[in-house]
Amino acid sequence: LAGISIGAYFGGILADRYPRASTLGWLLFLSGIGAFSISPLTNLIGAANFNTSLMLRIMILTTAIFFIPSTLLGMISPVVVKLTLDNLNKTGNIVGKIYAFSTLGSIIGTFATGFYLISWMGTRNLLLTVGGALVVSALVFGGAFVKRKSLALFLAVAVPLVWAFHGYAFKAPVDEKTYFFKESDYFTIKVKKHIRAGRDREVEALVLDHLIHSINDLNDPSYLDYDYIRIYEEVLRWHSGGGAQPFKCLFIGGGGYTFPRFLEAKYPGAALDVVEIDPEVTKAAFRFLGVPENTKIRSFNEDGRWFVMNCKEKGSYDYIFGDAFNDISIPYHLTTVEFARMCAELLKPDGILMANLIDSFEKGLFMPAYIRTLEEVFGKGKVHLLTINPDCKGISTCVVVASRKDLDMQDFVRAISENGKKAMTSHLLAAERLQQLLRDRPSFVLTDDYVP
Repeated sequence: LAGISIGAYFGGILADRYPRASTLGWLLFLSGIGAFSISPLTNLIGAANFNTSLMLRIMILTTAIFFIPSTLLGMISPVVVKLTLDNLNKTGNIVGKIYAFSTLGSIIGTFATGFYLISWMGTRNLLLTVGGALVVSALVFGGAFVKRKSLALFLAVAVPLVWAFHGYAFKAPVDEKTYFFKESDYFTIKVKKHIRAGRDREVEALVLDHLIHSINDLNDPSYLDYDYIRIYEEVLRWHSGGGAQPFKCLFIGGGGYTFPRFLEAKYPGAALDVVEIDPEVTKAAFRFLGVPENTKIRSFNEDGRWFVMNCKEKGSYDYIFGDAFNDISIPYHLTTVEFARMCAELLKPDGILMANLIDSFEKGLFMPAYIRTLEEVFGKGKVHLLTINPDCKGISTCVVVASRKDLDMQDFVRAISENGKKAMTSHLLAAERLQQLLRDRPSFVLTDDYVP
């Protein structure tokens, strides 16, 4: 927006000084070059390390990549207005039409790109197409902004260069281990080979944007690579009595379906519902990550809150697993007290809500706020914290466990560790220490009106 506004200002000055079709042609041409520059700049600058905060890094990268192309595009409208105004009596009509169609184009472009073009073409091919369209527009609307001989020479050189340039700058950013790449409406999805921890054996890794989200062994559905999923498994095994009775689970966030796939293999009688917002992620899980075509897992490709809000199966779930948080982005509407109340309505009286989150034990503000929010719904002392790191220091993944029924967490520790004879992934934070954490740390109830 800053580039567009600055471009409009200087475009007006340029239009008054050089009110010619060639001016428009050069601006369209340079804008096309600017569009071509975005992908290689992203490759070059995006890989650089800046000793800054995340937000400042985002601002620096965005400015370096998009400011100049946006400024050039912003300069076009004033020149178009100047060239179109041949009758001052129709100034309002002409300017109104130009800005009306410009705004309409912005609306159509926003929705078409977000809902259709990215998933169809991918961002790199889309940028290449836009750059090509701007260059062609320069030739069509720019009049004689280049001479014919110069144009022929330019095309003879530019076409092979753009083709070679496309092979370098606009190819998908994949390595030799990646065998699937797809830009969906929500994520850049990759599936790649990954070395299984502790073994010289390859497994499948699902990468969403830049984060490895799931690791699945196609030959071993019982393999759980991530510690927080092992914590989920330990709590479920204890609470269900090892699956003595059939149970029903809801997963908010599907990813690679690692845990649902595990539960289906270990507990054939379990009813499993997975809510995954991105249908392309679900397709990748079925195609590459070992989810069988004849699975009994029910998949719902919609937003987690939308599903919970409209679910008719009140009081039917034994477990709700939240798996939509990571350490970079958190869907705020899945953290609030209003959403927690909706989840509580879906649980049986003794049902359990579990959610994994990543935060700093010493400085983090999200973890205590989220725990306090769940206490508002489930009751004080009925929310527990299981950690991976026993000394609770640094940034780490933890699992929050909440239930309206009092949970004997000491019995959980005894049962899973078999009275200390067996190692367990979970480390229970003592109730007194958890309440002390909430007292010492600034924390408040997250609501739909306020989720900083």
